[in-house]
Amino acid sequence: MTHRIAALDKDLCQPKKCGLECIKYCPVNKSGADCIILNEETKRAQIDEDICNGCGICVKVCPFDAITIVNLATELSTDKIHQYGINSFRLYKLPTPKKGEVVGLLGRNGMGKSTIVNILSGNLKPNLGNYNEPPDWDEILRYYSGTELKSHFEQISENIIKSSIKPQQVYDIVNAFDGTGKELLAKYDERGITNDLVKKLDLKNSLEQNLQELSGGELQRLAVAITASKNADFYFFDEPSSYNDVFQRTGVARVIHSLAELGKSVMVVEHDLTLLDYLSDYIEVLYGVPAVYGIVSGIMSTKVGINVFLDGFLPNENVRFRDKKFTFDASTSQDEFQHGDKIISYPKLVKKYPTFSVTIEPGFVKKGQLLGVMGANALGKTTMMKMIAGVEKPDIGTVEKKLKIAYKPQYLSNDIDVEVVSVLDKANQSPIEDSQEEEQIVDPLKIKKLYNKSIKNLSGGELQKVAVASCLLQKVDVYALDEPSAFLDVEDRIAIGKFLQKFVRSFGKSAIIIDHDLQLMDLVSDSMVIFEGTSSIDGHGSSPLPKSEAMNRFLKSLEITFRRDEKSLRPRVNKEGSRLDKQQKNSINYYYRN
Repeated sequence: MTHRIAALDKDLCQPKKCGLECIKYCPVNKSGADCIILNEETKRAQIDEDICNGCGICVKVCPFDAITIVNLATELSTDKIHQYGINSFRLYKLPTPKKGEVVGLLGRNGMGKSTIVNILSGNLKPNLGNYNEPPDWDEILRYYSGTELKSHFEQISENIIKSSIKPQQVYDIVNAFDGTGKELLAKYDERGITNDLVKKLDLKNSLEQNLQELSGGELQRLAVAITASKNADFYFFDEPSSYNDVFQRTGVARVIHSLAELGKSVMVVEHDLTLLDYLSDYIEVLYGVPAVYGIVSGIMSTKVGINVFLDGFLPNENVRFRDKKFTFDASTSQDEFQHGDKIISYPKLVKKYPTFSVTIEPGFVKKGQLLGVMGANALGKTTMMKMIAGVEKPDIGTVEKKLKIAYKPQYLSNDIDVEVVSVLDKANQSPIEDSQEEEQIVDPLKIKKLYNKSIKNLSGGELQKVAVASCLLQKVDVYALDEPSAFLDVEDRIAIGKFLQKFVRSFGKSAIIIDHDLQLMDLVSDSMVIFEGTSSIDGHGSSPLPKSEAMNRFLKSLEITFRRDEKSLRPRVNKEGSRLDKQQKNSINYYYRN
């Protein structure tokens, strides 16, 4: 027996632009029943899941890929926690908060993480799948009888649990509060720890500024500080690493873990695997189909949970949720390009501003090579990228102008009402549909179904993938990508990283990548430029270094050590003060490979 899901993406469903193929060709409709109809109120298709036979014809004939039909095991129907409405997203099972521990949630975007936080914080009452007649608290408590979650929901029902939540979109803070960072912290600090948080999160220079003047990283760390300063029972942090450099992410991790040390329940959603590994005590994996359904796995140790996610297989539940597994190469790639042709070469570059200057040591990149650029924020990494790309002119040094360079900026704008397909057509300088470039770039990045969506309606992750595709579609020699991992989930980060490698290798191109995701940079980089100095005052970029040398130097500055997971070969952060951590630090071997 199966439990059927019929989901409709309301943004993609466009009855005015199609021939209502889903209604015309549905075999159940042809037999005289109303399986798929046009809802007069919503002006969108509506599918009756009870009489749908799961044939999938509507999925194939829909010109906008708006319909998803999924057959699940019948047993799951009894684990349905929440459904928003007909043909809409539904969540199965819930993660369990643990006092004194940090539970990390790992999964793709669109799997129900927002639904989970709203339910566990008491902002959303679970309807157990009955969206027409939602159950009362007595029924919900009976459902959770004999589980750890029962006491949690009892406290919610009695309004005695207090939650503190750091939202994903930190820019919403600017719209909600008019004042300085100092004033905002003073308003919410219930634990009297403002001074400690300011120090740990590097917020000293941000306090006197109005929120509108703060950068994304400053707003992110301020949001973490506000969340941590409240006196709560349950803390939830949604993507706390966004906009922050690696040094700042380490500080954020330590603040979050300090809450667990106080005996609080802490839950974190994070796509930076290095950070998640560093701060989590347990992992729960979310899997399913984005925007259709999400299922929460059982709780696992951090090591096991991350490896299970990378494998795409849950052994305890005998469920494969991904066709392929993600693997990591233990080689450093340092010898691979010794004899290759130089595709880009630059001398010593200097750029001076009224309050900031940056110096870049000479370097080059060869065909098929990916150059990673790492360092703290405000040291000139983006300035280096812009000088090489010809967007900014250096005060000292000249970059060869013969090269054609495509540049993907750090900050992306979604304020234009233009369809995605038009943007890709422009980047490709010819129609993208049914082209060779569509097969080579668009299909691997899985953005074809976004063609008819407007840029202004894209999520952060969708916008990022469109921006990466637009960059790679240009006929150039070098691709410069500034923070391509931003807003992407783990799967997309690894997939895009591996695709970039394959792309530049196959077509004899080169790429320069700036990013703060250590695992991604370790995965894709052949050589690295390391930036050091004093943020916002002076920055210094090294010449390109072999990856092993660069990583060792960078990790030493972070005071963290890496080891390779014996199964997946992914880099893992040693627990601070552990035997292996001390051993590697004593031997000055911060970047370790089995």
